[in-house]
Amino acid sequence: MKAFTWVEPEDLQSAIAAGAQRGALFKAGGVDVGDRLKEHIDEPATLVNLRRLQGLDFVDVDGGALRLGPLVTLATIADDARIRKAAPALADAAAAAATPQIRNVATLGGNIAQRPRCWYFRKEDFHCRRKGGTTCFAIDGQNEMHAVFDNDLCAIVHPSGTATALTALGASLLLRGPGGERTVAIDDFFVRPERDVMRENVLQPGELIVEVRVPIRQAAYVKLMEKQSFDWPLAEAAVAPGAEPRVVLGAAAPVPWRAPKAEALIKGRKIDEQLAVQAAKAAIEGARPLQRNEYKIALLQTAVKRALLAAGGVA
Repeated sequence: MKAFTWVEPEDLQSAIAAGAQRGALFKAGGVDVGDRLKEHIDEPATLVNLRRLQGLDFVDVDGGALRLGPLVTLATIADDARIRKAAPALADAAAAAATPQIRNVATLGGNIAQRPRCWYFRKEDFHCRRKGGTTCFAIDGQNEMHAVFDNDLCAIVHPSGTATALTALGASLLLRGPGGERTVAIDDFFVRPERDVMRENVLQPGELIVEVRVPIRQAAYVKLMEKQSFDWPLAEAAVAPGAEPRVVLGAAAPVPWRAPKAEALIKGRKIDEQLAVQAAKAAIEGARPLQRNEYKIALLQTAVKRALLAAGGVA
């Protein structure tokens, strides 16, 4: 780990100004950033600590929406009665993340914006496409945990379970940076490899998530792991039925992956066992598994079916 300057900004504007400087990196809970520093993925000149900023850990139910600050911890999201009532799918996604110790530190903003956990990206011996190289080593390598959709250029899976749930809920993000504020729908926040293989999201230098807005609607989240304890997901699904349904797969693609054929099947319909089976099959159409991860297809199908039944009040 190289030496860097530690900055404790007094307020949000000071943080944005410091983060906009060349070689600066933001740190909130520090779970992902700490790992990246140790793994030499990032070697910033300046580390800007956001953890002590006031007013960014708010929880507010405002009409038909839930408003969350980026420094709200995953533990709060999992346990807060207001969040669990307004957005149980998001609460379940947070509760399923990591360990209690990590959830007490990890923040919502950091969880959404964390970088991939691909072992080739994380290991400094491999100069992969996401680090500016010319090869995705996972495509022909150890790829059992990798993507089954959108895996032509870079086979990472998006690491955030809260992002999967938020995409199903149709959330939006308020961003603030040196150029002012903008609101981005969560569908437009994440960046696919074909657009820019070295980025995961649209955040610009010095720009921060300052609010997560979540519509209050019926939805369910399911995570399948090798161990039903602290473990990375093998497959995830989050489903919001109704007139404008959303079916989202996690641990399946470089971004939270919507399944439009499944969404069309369930639109405006009451979920039952038969429809859940049909929609789950539709959700995995177009998947292109790699040599070692074909097992994910059945798991994703199962996760979608369970999430559909839970969202429809059947399970």
